Amino acid sequence: MDFVPIGLTKQNDGRELEISWSDGWVQSLTVRSLRDRCPCATCREKKAAEQKKSGSGIRLLQIVSEAEMQPLSLVRMTPAGNYAYNLVFSDGHNSGVYTLEYLRGLSAGVSG
Repeated sequence: MDFVPIGLTKQNDGRELEISWSDGWVQSLTVRSLRDRCPCATCREKKAAEQKKSGSGIRLLQIVSEAEMQPLSLVRMTPAGNYAYNLVFSDGHNSGVYTLEYLRGLSAGVSG
């Protein structure tokens, strides 16, 4: 990847993350979309199991934890080498490693 983030800013009372890239592109991502698209193995397995259940016609009420009832925010975003960030969310989830390429592909962004 030829582009790297040069600025990370929380927006909209911490509910959005704005990433300024070295090529001038500015990307805005909601914290909810980042959490919902977590690339970790646990989240991928959970999504696959949910898809399998919905395909079988079995519909169960979802259990929602107290942490999930609170407004979601990004607690910490730390580099993982020179290629990714580890994101920590207010619901306690912290195992997602978001590569720069993956982050860049999450939205169309806004031209800067």
